[in-house]
Amino acid sequence: MIRVSVETMREPPLAFGGGGLHVEPRRGLSLHGPADRDGPRDIRLGFVGSDEDVRATREWLTRFAHFVPAREANSARYVDWPGTASALRARFSVEERFVRTIDANRLTALLPQAKTREGFEDALQLFASRIEGLFGDQAPTCIMVCLPDALADLRIANPALSATEWQALQRLQEEEETEQFALFQPSPEELRAAEELRLQAEDLLFRTFYRALKARVMTHKNAIPIQIIRRDTVDRPDNEGQSNATRAWNLAASVYYKSGGLPWRPGALPDNVCFVGVSFHHLKRRSGSLVYASVAQAFSTDVEPFALKGAMVDYEQRRDRHPYLTEEQSQALMADVLNNYENRAGVLPDRVVVHKTTMYQPEEHQGFRRGALGRVPTCELVWLRNTAFRLVRRGMQEPWRGTLCSVGNDTYLFTSGFVPWWKEYPGPHIPAPIELGSQGNSDLRERAKEILALTKMNWNSTEGISRYPITLTFAKRVGQVMSELADGQDPNPSYRFYM
Repeated sequence: MIRVSVETMREPPLAFGGGGLHVEPRRGLSLHGPADRDGPRDIRLGFVGSDEDVRATREWLTRFAHFVPAREANSARYVDWPGTASALRARFSVEERFVRTIDANRLTALLPQAKTREGFEDALQLFASRIEGLFGDQAPTCIMVCLPDALADLRIANPALSATEWQALQRLQEEEETEQFALFQPSPEELRAAEELRLQAEDLLFRTFYRALKARVMTHKNAIPIQIIRRDTVDRPDNEGQSNATRAWNLAASVYYKSGGLPWRPGALPDNVCFVGVSFHHLKRRSGSLVYASVAQAFSTDVEPFALKGAMVDYEQRRDRHPYLTEEQSQALMADVLNNYENRAGVLPDRVVVHKTTMYQPEEHQGFRRGALGRVPTCELVWLRNTAFRLVRRGMQEPWRGTLCSVGNDTYLFTSGFVPWWKEYPGPHIPAPIELGSQGNSDLRERAKEILALTKMNWNSTEGISRYPITLTFAKRVGQVMSELADGQDPNPSYRFYM
């Protein structure tokens, strides 16, 4: 007989100012303020764009100093914007010396050519030079880059790829898509969530303007995080899509974090534990060869999230269509993570937990444990992956977020599902769980609690819910810029530059 157990775990709280707790970012910020009471109080904004786009964006942002009502139907989910001072205990300020405008005629003349290789580079240089002109001792805390919709949506075929490499990457992309479609009738939402984690051949097949711009400016010595603002976002009526209140919440939290603040932190994760996500991304070396670049992303309640580039992996180093690390590569990556953690926190972690979206190969198992041996008391290797498993709840409600289901030796966690404090399920299809497993002994119930808490650490959205933990979603954002970096160039380690 197969043993089945189902339980709904308590929703992990978030911590805000003064130690106040709440399960939801918007209400938590309104009640308690940001987690760092000594955070930025004057958020100095820089602006780059055409004179018209900058003027429209500045006028739009001035509305957020005051109360803005939420227009969405579900008031339990969508919260009125109380004003910047009430939500962040801070204010946005703009000084004319931090405004860099681009001649509208020059931009208009450039846009038709931006789809060519030369035009793409010219547009990139035009915006990058204005942004970099704001870097220095006297600088804004975050730069608002106002992009016309044509540039915000722009992508071109990667000119660095040969026809053979293009065909090879297309085949790999088809493999990845076929693997996702092999799931049990995946919904569009599930496929978009899976895109956050798959190897993304498309990231190398195409160059997108906003991604190339972020990669270009984040490597500068005195780099400042940028916030892309589409003209469509500024001009969109309040009753279309997200209301202005919801846009204000999301933008404000993102800009506050990029400016050095901490809107919220986990309220239930143990101190001095390093959670690490390991991922792989397609990369073309300047020498001409296609490889995989491995990346590690670390999160802890004690240090700012950081990313590290690991070893380059040859395309032939794959099993079951997935790349993997050798024992030596795994050991070196673990050593780099622990060294960087110690440099930032002043001590080594008490425990390290590695997240991966594929099962661990024997070489990885041995290498990660060898890298932690003698330095960290406990090293746990956890994998998370999509699954065809579904659970139907009796009655009208879908399975709740936080439902943990064990069927024999298999464990499934619902990071999406019915949200009781919203009184709704934010999705049109049956919720899909993620499957959890471990290499070696580990308490999967405790690992599930940690993963659920880590799904709430995306400061780019005040929904407070993601399908995957920050350790793995951070991977997607780092991987997107890898193809824009020169050989031997490391990505900026700070999460603030990828949001």
